[in-house]
Amino acid sequence: MAQKKGQGISKNNRDSVSKHLGLKKYNGQFVKKGSIIFKQRGLKMKSGLNTFVSKDFTIHSKIYGVVKIKSNIISVLNYL
Repeated sequence: MAQKKGQGISKNNRDSVSKHLGLKKYNGQFVKKGSIIFKQRGLKMKSGLNTFVSKDFTIHSKIYGVVKIKSNIISVLNYL
């Protein structure tokens, strides 16, 4: 029999990889067509003018323009 107890392995050292959710482009920033503005799970923010929601609820820009965020609605305004 062993004189000393063997060291166990800690079972508490696990963590999930972050999902990188949230705002990617801020109010007043320029965006290109198709660029990601906001990544989310479910509809926390809603799609406004010149934006669309993909199947994983990510909000993208439809046009080249400037991001405008008002309460929980994200829009892209045309910039010439």
